[in-house]
Amino acid sequence: MTTPRETDQPFLSLHTAVVLVIALLIGCAVGGLSFMGAVPLALCVLAGLTAAGGAVPVLRGLIR
Repeated sequence: MTTPRETDQPFLSLHTAVVLVIALLIGCAVGGLSFMGAVPLALCVLAGLTAAGGAVPVLRGLIR
């Protein structure tokens, strides 16, 4: 059995994980609301991706 070394770093920091999860939730919300507004599915996906991508830099600055 191997023991973890003290120099091993996590794959993602806690800050990065929180920012990405919140951006994912924002993207899902925007895509879902667009879908409920009778927008075609492809445009709903694009709206969700755009919202998630736009939220990342904003969340990165807000969450410290």
